[in-house]
Amino acid sequence: MAKRRGRYGDGTLYRRGHTRWIKYRAGGRWHFETSGSPDKATAQKLLDTRRGQRASGAPVQPRLDRVTYAEAAAAVRTHYEVTGSRDLAEAELRLTHLDAFFSGYRLAGITAASCEAYAGTRQGEGAANGTINRELAVLGRMLRLAHEHDRLARVPKIRKLTEAAPRAGFVELEQFEGIRRRLPVDLQAAVTIAFTYGWRRDEILTLQRRQLDLTAGTLCLDTGTTKNDDGREVDLTDELCALLGAQVERVKALERQLGRVVPYLFPHLRGVRALNPAAQRRAAVLGEPIRDFRRAWATACRHAGVPGLLKHDLRRSAVRRMVNLGMPERVAMAMTGHKTRAVFDRYHIVSRGDRRAAVALLNGYKDGDNRPARIETRRATR
Repeated sequence: MAKRRGRYGDGTLYRRGHTRWIKYRAGGRWHFETSGSPDKATAQKLLDTRRGQRASGAPVQPRLDRVTYAEAAAAVRTHYEVTGSRDLAEAELRLTHLDAFFSGYRLAGITAASCEAYAGTRQGEGAANGTINRELAVLGRMLRLAHEHDRLARVPKIRKLTEAAPRAGFVELEQFEGIRRRLPVDLQAAVTIAFTYGWRRDEILTLQRRQLDLTAGTLCLDTGTTKNDDGREVDLTDELCALLGAQVERVKALERQLGRVVPYLFPHLRGVRALNPAAQRRAAVLGEPIRDFRRAWATACRHAGVPGLLKHDLRRSAVRRMVNLGMPERVAMAMTGHKTRAVFDRYHIVSRGDRRAAVALLNGYKDGDNRPARIETRRATR
C-alpha cells in the first residue's frame, strides 16, 4: 500500500548528521528547528507541539533555549526608546556593564546564580551596591519583557543587594548663608532656589528666563523637564525675587555684550581662559547654560568651614525646613517634586537641633501642660 502523504505544511522530520530536525510551515513561511536528539519519537513530539500551537492560533516560537542575551538587550533598548519609560542615556550606561558580562549568554542560561556572579564581579570593580541594584533592575526588566514576548519561559529571581543607608547630610541656615556668600554672584540665586524649594541641580541650571515671571512672582518647571516629568510652579519669596531680578539684569548685560539673545537664566557670564587645546574644548562658553559648579561649591564649603557637603544636601535641607515650619506635607511635596510619601519621609532628616528642641518641650512638660512659660510662673509663685 502506498504511504499516505501529509497535508501541505503539516511538516516533516529529517536528519542532519545524527540529530533529528523538524520542518513545518507557520506564519506564511517554513521553519526549521532541531530536536536536539537522534531519537525519532522526540522529534515527532516536538513537531506535534508546533502543529498544536499553529492550530490553536498561539504564536509559534523557536526553541527558547536559542534566544540570546544580545537579542533581549536589543529588545529592551527598543522598548525604552519607544515608550520613553527610562532615560536613554542612563539606561545605556547600565546596559554597557550588563553587556560586558552577559555577552554570549543564552537568555535561558541567565539564572539567579549568574546574577549573583554579576553582582560579585561589579563589586570587585568597585561599584556601589546601589549602582549594581540599578543595573540588576534593567536586567530584570529585560527578562520580564522577554517573558511577555514569549521568548523566555521563566523569569529568574533576582535578589537585590543591601544598600548603604540614605545620606543624612543637611545644611543649617547659618551654614547655607556662609556658603552662599562665598559663591560667585550668579550662582547665589541658583543655590537659594535649591535651599528654599528643594529643586534638583539640573532642574535649576536648565531654567530659561521665560519660566520666570517677576511681575507675578512665580517660577515654573515645564512638563517633561523634571525627573518625574511633572511640571511644577512655585511662588517666589521676597529674597528670591530680589536675587532673580538682579540675575536677569546680569543676563541682559551679557546679551548686550554678545549682541544676541541669551534665553537661559543661569548662563556662563564669564569666559574661561584655557591653557591647552584640551582644556579649551571644555572651557565655559559665554551665554551657554552652566552644567555644573562642583568646584565652586566645594571651595565655598571649605572656606565656610563645612567641607564635604553635597549640593544635593540642599534638597534634603529644604524638605526638613518645610516640615519643621509646619507646612502641610501635600504642599511641601508639590514644591519639591516628590511623588511618593516614602521618598519624602526619607529626606526629612532629624538634626541635633531638632532633638534639642524636642527635649526642651519634654523638660517643660508637667501635669499635662507643655507650656514652659506657665510652668515657670507656677514655680515663681511657690
